[in-house]
Amino acid sequence: MPLSREAFYTGCRAAYLAVFKSSLANVTSKEQLCLVLQQAGRNPSRKTLDRHWTPRTKRLNFDDFCEILKQEKPAEQGELLRVFRKMDAGGDGYISHGELHKVLTSTGEKMTAEEVNEIFSLADTNKDGRLDYVAFCGLMASTVEQCQTGALEKLQADTNLKRQNFGSRTDGSPKSPDSLVASTLPEPLQKSEGRACVPTDSRSASRPSSARSRRSSLSTCINMGTNSKGGNLAEPRNLQAWHHVKMKGSFFLEDDSAIVSLQYRLHIPQTTNVYLTIQPINLSQTKEKPSSSMSVDTSLFIVSGNHVKEDDNFVCFTELRDKEKFGWTGELSAGTYYLLPFSTGCRLVKSQKVVSKPMQLVHRMDSGELGLTREFRVALSDIFEVVDLDGNGLLSLEEYNFFEQRTSGEKCDEDAWAICKENFDTKKNELTREGFMELNLMEANDREGDPRDLWITMEAMGFNRALEMVEACPFVIDVYCEDVKPILQAVNLESGPRMLNAALLRTITSKAEARNLKNHDSVTVYTYRGESRISSVIANKSNQKVTVHVNNEQSKNCKSSRGMCVFAVEVPARTKMVCQHVMPVNEKQEWVYSCVESVLP
Repeated sequence: MPLSREAFYTGCRAAYLAVFKSSLANVTSKEQLCLVLQQAGRNPSRKTLDRHWTPRTKRLNFDDFCEILKQEKPAEQGELLRVFRKMDAGGDGYISHGELHKVLTSTGEKMTAEEVNEIFSLADTNKDGRLDYVAFCGLMASTVEQCQTGALEKLQADTNLKRQNFGSRTDGSPKSPDSLVASTLPEPLQKSEGRACVPTDSRSASRPSSARSRRSSLSTCINMGTNSKGGNLAEPRNLQAWHHVKMKGSFFLEDDSAIVSLQYRLHIPQTTNVYLTIQPINLSQTKEKPSSSMSVDTSLFIVSGNHVKEDDNFVCFTELRDKEKFGWTGELSAGTYYLLPFSTGCRLVKSQKVVSKPMQLVHRMDSGELGLTREFRVALSDIFEVVDLDGNGLLSLEEYNFFEQRTSGEKCDEDAWAICKENFDTKKNELTREGFMELNLMEANDREGDPRDLWITMEAMGFNRALEMVEACPFVIDVYCEDVKPILQAVNLESGPRMLNAALLRTITSKAEARNLKNHDSVTVYTYRGESRISSVIANKSNQKVTVHVNNEQSKNCKSSRGMCVFAVEVPARTKMVCQHVMPVNEKQEWVYSCVESVLP
């Protein structure tokens, strides 16, 4: 019988806390991932670990661990017995050392002789040179059950751990001490399909039960209408006569669920009226089936490029909306500005789709030479569209280096670029679409058709093994100036995430309703109501950290950037941090944001 959602997450948490002191802790190595998976009753192979811990992985949080457990089912005792029976040549219930050695060192994920000897020494309990695999499977199943039971008992015995219900999903905020947005976020307790918040029994055990918590709570309820009419963004008159520049880019979802993108430098020669917009790009070849990225929310925060404090340079953001397009119009003084793309994380989320049969990337042609498959060429063409930032149909060295940094972390220098131009199709000293295809074919030939490096590239660009772009959202930025021609350039600022966090906090706290929690005047919740989202910030003005329990269970037709309805947030002393962003599941229907925040004792 399948586990209930609550039982599943309780088991996940019990396994996690058997290895780590808190579910706020991150898995920081492949060895730790193996250990915590084993604690959850899995027996991960090297192939399984490599799939979940790629060369680009730096850390995994509790939510990532839960998603891995959904994909990796525990080995059943009956399944293990069937595998051993295939090795049992005599059919007598025993396997000799030689039989086990032959199978494990020559098929599947080949083991070394030392690894086989270690397994046999543990399993051959009576030292007769034979493995009683029925008894061995029973022992394994019993050991797994004892580990899981022990972890659950430990969790149940620790009332503090039960009450706080922490997790660790991050919102991409920097880990530096001077970060303006705290990076510790919560674990799921009540997840529902579509990441929506669905009302549950009001007696839910996830609520804080003490009278003190109830007296210290703050309740917010906002009824939102539908967004089917589009919005209130209107183009200025005679926009066709204004000076216009545009630049493309993309949001990418990292392994730790952070959302990253390039930033953009905008230079305005003189004071002028400006019209700025950002919207997702539809890469679909079929009009009836637009790209999934078209539902992703996009926004731009504009900050001054002058050398001022990061929390003082916020200028404006694209608050107005027209369907998928978000924009701002107003006057900007002469100077340099940075455009910081932003997405809440409500809709650009980790893909839950399991691809049973990966697409083929390369194939042998009749001539015997390697070629790119049609499906792979289509995906590469989409990548070319995303990387071609200025939209001129060619890749400059700067544009190609954004691609290289994203996929390999390296840069192509002038000498290497000269070699590229000699060997691949170019035009005006820039790489053509066909040249980009040739470059990837060369990589396939260098690996003699082995697609592993190609898959690393595709996954870094947001594609799954079905060659669907599910963890990236390409977008286009348009800048119109009435009197002068603006200059727009893509940049990769080290300070970009900090600047974006500061601008986001400034926006919410300056436009939101501020309310203190009862009996906790030092804890303030800011709730911002926008046209298409609700965002909240928690400010802790005290000299001690506070733990705030957040409950969205009574919300309707909502999805949270946290990916859950009930969670707890630990807010450091004298810190403001984003609590959550909330958007409707179905924009054509009304939605209700109902949130209760409580300070945990």
